[in-house]
Amino acid sequence: MKLGFFLRAGMIALLVMLPGLFAQAQSSAPSESSAFSIPKAKLIQPEELNQLLKAGGEDKPLVLQVGSRVLFDQAHIAGAEYGGAGSQAAGLQQLQGRVAPLSRNTFIVLYCGCCPWNRCPNIAPAMKVLRDLGFTRVKALYIADNFGADWADKGYPVERSH
Repeated sequence: MKLGFFLRAGMIALLVMLPGLFAQAQSSAPSESSAFSIPKAKLIQPEELNQLLKAGGEDKPLVLQVGSRVLFDQAHIAGAEYGGAGSQAAGLQQLQGRVAPLSRNTFIVLYCGCCPWNRCPNIAPAMKVLRDLGFTRVKALYIADNFGADWADKGYPVERSH
């Protein structure tokens, strides 16, 4: 008898709490401007990109840094170009201008590295622009902490702007 009472009480409590839990789950979904909104299938790890760049050949991607110009000038992936800050309208226009003449099948890797992935304001907006333009082979370099720790400190090739 007591067990039945607790089961009914538990079901009632669950039914009362369910709408709130559902709303909380919806609100915790990553926004379109969050790096977490980028599907895992669209990510590339630093070691994998380093290997692709070393190998060269036809499948070598165009690498565009979409963070701050100051960070790009201090150090960037060897051979990368500055694509414009993804969190700013002017940066997104710069990115659009850079990719405009390219085939929509061009292999492009975007990266930022300004801060930890969970706080990056640049990568998701830049990815969205390229997706909206119809680019089909775009990856985001997953930089968990920052460019220094996840690329430069691992001994991967770095260049500095003059």
